Formats: sequence, structure tokens, C-alpha cells
Amino acid sequence: MKYADVILPLALPKNYTYAIPAGMEDTIQAGSRVAVQLGRQKKYAGIVKAVHGQAPLDYKTKPLLDLLDKEPVVYPAQLSFWQWIASYYMCTEGEVLNAALPAHLKLSSETILLYNDAFGDDMTSLDEDEYLIAEALLMRKELRIGEVQLILDKADVYSTIKKLIEKKVCLVFEELKEAYKEKKESYVQLHPAYEQEEQLSALFNELGRAPKQMELLLAYLHLLKTQGAVLQSELLKKSGASAAQLKGLVDKNIVWIEKRVVDRVPGSKAEANIDFILSPAQEAALLAVRQSFEHKPVTLLHGVTSSGKTQVYVKLIEDCIATGKQVLYLLPEIALTAQIIRRLQKHFGNKIGIYHSRFNNNERVEIWNKVKSGELQIVLGARSGMLLPFRDIGLIILDEEHDASYKQQDPAPRYHARDAAIYYAGLFGAKVLLGSATPSLESYFNAQQGKYGLVTLEERFGGIEMPSIEIADIKQPTAEKQMLHNFTPMLADAVKQTLALGKQVILFQNRRGYAPFLLCTTCGWIPHCKQCDVSLTYHRNQDKLHCHYCGTQYPYLYTCAACGSQTLIPKSFGTEKIEEDLQQLFPDARIARMDVDAVRNKDSHNKMIQQLEQQRIDILVGTQMVVKGLDFDNVSLVGILSADSLLSYPDFRVNERAFQLMEQVSGRAGRKKDQGRVVIQANNTRHPVLQYVSLHDYKAMYEAEIVERQRFGYPPFFRLLKITIKHKKQLVVEQAAQILGSWLQPHLGPQLVGPAAPLVSRVRNNYLQEMLIKLPRDSKTIAQTKQLLREHFVKLQAEKKFRSVIITPDVDCV
Repeated sequence: MKYADVILPLALPKNYTYAIPAGMEDTIQAGSRVAVQLGRQKKYAGIVKAVHGQAPLDYKTKPLLDLLDKEPVVYPAQLSFWQWIASYYMCTEGEVLNAALPAHLKLSSETILLYNDAFGDDMTSLDEDEYLIAEALLMRKELRIGEVQLILDKADVYSTIKKLIEKKVCLVFEELKEAYKEKKESYVQLHPAYEQEEQLSALFNELGRAPKQMELLLAYLHLLKTQGAVLQSELLKKSGASAAQLKGLVDKNIVWIEKRVVDRVPGSKAEANIDFILSPAQEAALLAVRQSFEHKPVTLLHGVTSSGKTQVYVKLIEDCIATGKQVLYLLPEIALTAQIIRRLQKHFGNKIGIYHSRFNNNERVEIWNKVKSGELQIVLGARSGMLLPFRDIGLIILDEEHDASYKQQDPAPRYHARDAAIYYAGLFGAKVLLGSATPSLESYFNAQQGKYGLVTLEERFGGIEMPSIEIADIKQPTAEKQMLHNFTPMLADAVKQTLALGKQVILFQNRRGYAPFLLCTTCGWIPHCKQCDVSLTYHRNQDKLHCHYCGTQYPYLYTCAACGSQTLIPKSFGTEKIEEDLQQLFPDARIARMDVDAVRNKDSHNKMIQQLEQQRIDILVGTQMVVKGLDFDNVSLVGILSADSLLSYPDFRVNERAFQLMEQVSGRAGRKKDQGRVVIQANNTRHPVLQYVSLHDYKAMYEAEIVERQRFGYPPFFRLLKITIKHKKQLVVEQAAQILGSWLQPHLGPQLVGPAAPLVSRVRNNYLQEMLIKLPRDSKTIAQTKQLLREHFVKLQAEKKFRSVIITPDVDCV
């Protein structure tokens, strides 16, 4: 008897073992999807992790129901990777599977109600809702849950279904349903009898009396010559004919119409063409990276903004795919993929594809299969690209490796793409290149210690100077009432001069919405979210108050809920307010806003970036989206509207993050031809980070920060593990945190910080408590601590009072 360990798309601490039925033993492989039953009725599609001959000792195995794939959907390397992620980041393999597989490959059963003929047709014992469903079942014989909800016109139908089952009116059946469907299009093809020129000429003579059919035929021949294959929809559009007129040609057996499977995500038709020459500095950096890879699996490329790191990446990708291996190119934001993909498609044609969360479920399945088959040699994506089933990866590039977006927050697995990439590459013997103008302190420390290779690019491409940086003091013009809305005279004049020269401007404000909060000037009351302990942000475009934690929207308030006065005013400013101010100050300028609210649609990022590239936007105002790696030739001025908000956040990384943000956004200025200019508005103009930014001095920032990190026990000298405890009741969560803390304290001592309520102590009606554990960089101690935590989590939740408490461990929290 053979058995299969199956990973189910559920947060189960252990994988379930199933018996392999006779006849399936030779076809079941690790990585294949199988249909299984869990519990009494529920069915799932799981992934086979291993096949073996050892029956479990503690329970009787159920048989596998079906094999869903002829070929595995993942390779053994991905299964090993999932296991490592689950172990290191303290989650389950089911949660990793859930994050990795496209939704249409994760099947769960659909409940179907079947009419019980033994019940008969006497429905006098049923109430109104039961009668409606029973009558429909009597007529239709079976109903799905969605149909029951439509009949009763409500979502909660389970109590009614339960009563029908108890009264034996119906039976329940669970069916696994394949969600992915191939996309098919109708293509028109000329009958082979008319392929010769003589027969075609005769056909034209014959159709002389049918002008519309003649037009159809001429349009068909033109499309065939220019495109190679003729879509029915394109033929009708080009010819201006109707479907009935095309049917006339089909009835005469002149053309055929056939359905063909087509790609939802077609690749580029461009041929590969690497048409640039590296500068001497880039050539030296490329050679240094190649030499570094001979000795170190991971190399950090520290290149200043606009130094041409992307062109070095292109040469390394060319090296890798020439050996037949695949490349993964990761970016921190979906917004960046739009601009980079156009460059890479120019260089690599149809060998490259994109993968990120904006694709629909069917598109994701198709990309998944192309990566698995090796059809896509290069994948460009956000962190989720890390979970694709690569056949043989040779190089992973993490551009902007310092970015916090590489860390997954919710839901599990809470992995860091940078660290996961290094492990994943190790499974294939692949290389990892980390690229940034402002590396994370951890990566730069590892490079300084010799763990990673280090290559530097210290000059901008084309010999362009780094942008000049000016600090604009907000205090004086505010006191003298010289501020123009939220602009100092220095920044307002700089924008005016830049527009006069026909150049473009980027303005950075790291808060979206119109105003971060409303304030009653009479009593000081501030509107807060009813579900979270945060103030509400005013969005003027929608005239609503938004909670940026839970997404709840509230109507705008005109009167104070505390004192009843009508003195509520917006305080501080977000991107919407800046956009409005700009329209008043520069009425002739073309202004656009790039933040989460403005670019929600699938193609919004791409369209806005193209508009800026084509110089159809004069001023772009935005949040972090405008900071990261975008390249615009005509931008010569960058304004940072509130440096103080970046420097005042209570976090040990605040100085590092502020430097990275300001240096990165500064790097958008003056990337071609002339030196750019950056104006940073601040109240505290003497803050040391502003001095580092004004000199573009990353090393000075690093040296100052690394001393503080060592002194207070933070990364890179220690690893951080945060435990968040949630519950609907404040008293319960506080008691649970205190008990867990008292159990851990004897084992961890001063390494344990907390428990305490975080800065935002309630989110989505859940009260929060947090603990922070500082662990030495010793794998054995870290593994022992994680095991200790798992045991105590189980022990706490075994108590009835704390069973509903949610405990979330976050390893290497950012």
C-alpha cells in the first residue's frame, strides 16, 4: 500500500496523509493536484508533497478521490521552498500553497442540494422559506448554494438548508469544480480549394454581384497578409460587414470558421535586440559582478540613482538565458513593472513575461503554466513572482532591494522576498543580485562583512551630476505669512521657473487624501474610526472620511459630535490637497496625482507613466509610488513637501527609511542632460538625515545608524520576531498577552520586550497587544525559540477562555 502526504489549502499545522487507491500508484507524483475529502463531506484540491509506504499510526487514512493533473503543477524545488517558508516564517504549508497557487488551481467543493424522492410531495410541514426551496428542488431536482440565495433573496441560507436536511427533504452532495477555462476565439480560414491564384480569380468574378461578400474576401486577404491569422471579430470590423453576410460565405463553402485556443496574456512579438553600449563605469561594474558571482552567491550592486543599473541587469540576464536558465527580476511595486517591461521587451522580445496581483485568475494560470514549461525564460514581477514554479532558475535580481514592500504583511506567509530569494536561489545553485542606490542596512552590513559581494557604481550615466539639494525652512515664511498654501516661496518659485523652461516637476507627499484629519477648533475633538483607534482621513474628491486601516468610509461631518459647534476644519495636507493647491497656483499647468486612490484600475499606472514620458503631464504629485526607480527624461525638479513627517515616525528604522525615501525621490530629477534640482521643505532643517541627503552621503548615514543599531540590539546585529495578539474584547487580549508574556519571560529574559498595546491599539474591532523578541543571529537559538513559541501558543489557546484569541508571529518584522 502506498500513501501520499497532501498539502491542503488550509492553515493545518500538519499535512494529512491519504491512501493511494489501486491503479493510481504509478501515476501519482509529488507536485500533482489530487482531489481529497476532509471531514465528512468537504472536498479540496491538494498538492501531493511526498509518496511513501508508511501508514500514519494515529488515524485511519481515507483514499485519494482523483488525480487532477497528468503533469505536476509544481516541481520538488518549490515543495522544498514552501516547507522552508512555513518553518522559518512560522506559518503552515497550506498557507504558503494558498499564497502561491493561482485561485483557479485551488479547487474546493461546491455544495449541491439534491431532492430526496423518498420525501414525496407533501410540503404542509414546511415554513415559507423551506417551501420555496423544496418546490424548486422538486422541479429542478438539484440546486447550488448561489441559486438558493437567489430564491430566498438573502445571503444567510444555511439555517434553512439545515432544517430541510433534518426533515429529509433533500440530500447534500459536494462537487469539485474546475474553475480555469481556456480562452477560445473564432478564426476565419479560406477553403483550400481557393488557395491557387486561378481559383481565387474565378471566385472574385463569381462574387462580383455580391459586393459585401467581395469586401469581406478582400479584407480577409489583407488581414491574412499582415497578421498571418484572421480573427472573425477583426474581419467584420475591417470590412464593415455583418455576421449574416459572413455566414453567406460559410454557406457557400468559401471560408470556414474554427475555434482556437488563444493566450489571455500574449507575449511581445518583438525580436530580441540589445542595442546599447555600456559606459566604462558600467562595464567595470558588470565585470566586477561576474567576478563576484564566481566566489559569492549573492552580490550587492550599490549604484547611485541614474547610474544605469538596469543596463547592467540586462547584460547579466543575457548571460543567464544564453545558458538555457530562467531569470526572475523582482520589483517592489506593480507601478514599476509598466515602465521596465517596455524596456525589457525591447531587449528580450517574447522571452519575458509579467506576473503580479493585477492579473485575473485565468491570466495567472496561463502565466503559471508558461513559467513551469520554461516557455517564459524571464519573469518580471512583484514579490509574488517568487512563488512561481521555475524549472531551472539561474539568476534572481531584486531591484530597489531596500524597499519595505518586499515584506509580506497580511495574510500569512509573512515572508521577505529578499531573504526568501537567497534561499530559493540556493536550491538551484543560482545567483542573486541585490540592486539599490540606498541599500538596506542589513544588506550593506552583510556586504561589509564579506558575506555578500559588493560592487559600486558611483557616477551617473552620461556624466550627469547628482541633483543639487536645497533645504527650505518652513518656520520663517509661516511666521511671516509668506506661505503659498503649503508651498514655501523657494519651492513655488522653483516650480514656476521649471515650467517656464518646458521641464517637468515631481512633488512628493507621503500622505494620500485631502487632509489626514479634521479638527474642531472649539473643543479639539477629532473624528475617529468606529472600528479602529485612528483618525479619519478626509478625501475631498468623494467628500467622505476614510479609515486607511480597515477601509470603512463615513459621510463628511459638518458639526462636532462632542460640542455641536460647526468649526470642524481640515488639518495638515495630503496629495489631494496639494493637487488642489497646484491648480490654484499654476492654472495653466497639466497636473496629475499618483497614489492608491488615483491608480486603482489595472492599467492606470501604465497610462499615467506613459503620459509623463510623453510630456502630457507638467506636474506629478504623489506618494511613495513616485519614488521607486521610475525614469523620466524631462523631470528637472523634485519637491519634498514635508520632510518632518518622514523623520518623526516612532520606529528604529525611521532615519534609514527617511534617507532612502528622500534620496530615491531626489534621484528622479535631472536624469538626462542637465543637473536636476531638489527642494526639501522642513521645520527641523538641522536634522542629521537632511544633511546626509543634501550631500548624497549614504555611507555617513550608514555609519551613524549602525552604531545605534548595535548599541540598542536591533538588526543587523539581532533578528526581530514580533508577536501580535488580537481579540474582540480588550480585557481578554490583555490577559492573554500577560499570561503568554509570563510564560516566555523565564526562557527569554531581557530578549523579550512587552507585552504592550501598539501605537494603533484597535484595528477592525480587534484589540491588539504586541511583544517583541530580539534574537541573536544564531540559527540554533532562533529555531529553539520558534519551537518554544509554538508550544506556548498551543498551550494558551487550549484554555477555553483564550480559544478565540488570534496569535500572529511575524519573523524579521519590518
